Amino acid sequence: MIYLQNVATNSTDIKLSWQQKFGWATGDFAQNLIYTTISTYLLFFYTNVYGLPAVDAATMFLIVRLIDAINDPIVGTFIDKHTTRFGKYRGYLLYMGLPLAVMAILCFYVPDFSQLGKLIYAYVTYVGLSIIYTTVNIPYGSLNAAMTRNNKELVSMSSIRMFLANLGSLAVSFGVPVCVKLFSGGYYSGDASKTGWFLTMIVYGVVGALVLVFCFSQSTEHIKMSADTEATVSVGDLFHQLKINGPLRVLAIFFIITFGLMSVVNSVGAYYMTYNAHNAGLMQWYNLLGTLPAFITVPITPWLNRKLGTQVLMQGSLIIIIIGFLIMFLVPATDIFWTFTGRTIEAAGVTLSTGFQWALVPQVITYGEWKTGKRENGIINAIVGFFFKFGMALGGVIPGYVLAAYGFVANHQQTARSLFGIRMTTTIIPIIVTIFAMIVFAFYKLTDEKIEKMNNEIQRRNLNNIEL
Repeated sequence: MIYLQNVATNSTDIKLSWQQKFGWATGDFAQNLIYTTISTYLLFFYTNVYGLPAVDAATMFLIVRLIDAINDPIVGTFIDKHTTRFGKYRGYLLYMGLPLAVMAILCFYVPDFSQLGKLIYAYVTYVGLSIIYTTVNIPYGSLNAAMTRNNKELVSMSSIRMFLANLGSLAVSFGVPVCVKLFSGGYYSGDASKTGWFLTMIVYGVVGALVLVFCFSQSTEHIKMSADTEATVSVGDLFHQLKINGPLRVLAIFFIITFGLMSVVNSVGAYYMTYNAHNAGLMQWYNLLGTLPAFITVPITPWLNRKLGTQVLMQGSLIIIIIGFLIMFLVPATDIFWTFTGRTIEAAGVTLSTGFQWALVPQVITYGEWKTGKRENGIINAIVGFFFKFGMALGGVIPGYVLAAYGFVANHQQTARSLFGIRMTTTIIPIIVTIFAMIVFAFYKLTDEKIEKMNNEIQRRNLNNIEL
């Protein structure tokens, strides 16, 4: 028999103050200061500053994701089976924020080693960063579903989260190039920019760690897993969830597609503006336009969800993405006005879709609980988190292999063939990927009404299981 500590903790009526929602949402701002810097700039840093061949960097990105496939389920299971002195999830934000910042800083340090030594150092630091990031990202992603069951509250929280996440991305996309040049005396690429990259990551890492501490201080867990249920959690539950939770499978695949799309476009942007547009000085503005639309799309997402519903909202955002990339494909990169117009349009669709899909994670958690009786936030977030990280890593894998295949040579004038490879990665590949995303998401069948019915049924079951 399952014993609940408090009936109220499982109520769908739990409302959160704006301060609580904002405090929790700052955690994604903090993580984006660190991880978006990694996913957007690490490939460019490795090829143009650190000195790795593009194919070596791409292979490393791929291998690290294979390690995540083993690590993430173990971490998710451990988190669901154990509770820290500060709660099941929030304590990790306090414990692991500083180690995450330290590993990110070390990733942007160039040691005085041989080429083999530098490759080994890159593997050690990037693997270490990815493992530690898991111990922050999974608990953080699980925390909102432990704060309330109320779907309207969760959508509201997701909107605030994505607003702040995109604010963090804005600070990265626009701020990193500016800071690197400031700290290196005007250099962004090559050996002269090494100090600039290192000092920039120190600033972003320290700020990110401090904001994670603030997030920890503002978050409270209301929904708790009973001790009996906690004891039965195992790694096998991950495979069971994937087997019985159809919406989770759809969402997980959708995560890798959409965040892979975003990461590829962001990471290749530095190459596109430097070599195709012949204007590296506009790179921070190109990056800025990749984030700026979020400050319009994210606040109106709850309203759009109420008016349009899940399927229409998501499919519409994907169509917007295709329109933006088509504009970029049809004009030369040197036509800055239309290039930036296309960039803004596709970014509006990307920020709308990626922001909204985070609000769907608590839905699949509820569906899993409705099917199994276990609210396994950590395990489900481990699944989603792995696909999210794999998608983000594609920003290094796909451009890296494409650049190598088309003969890219860092810090040299590019051939027509290598320029086409960059252009294809920036426009043609994203269009194909977005069409695939539309097909995948058509299989997501959960709605707000279905989730509300599931929550009510779960609450009735729990009330019946309480020992009077």
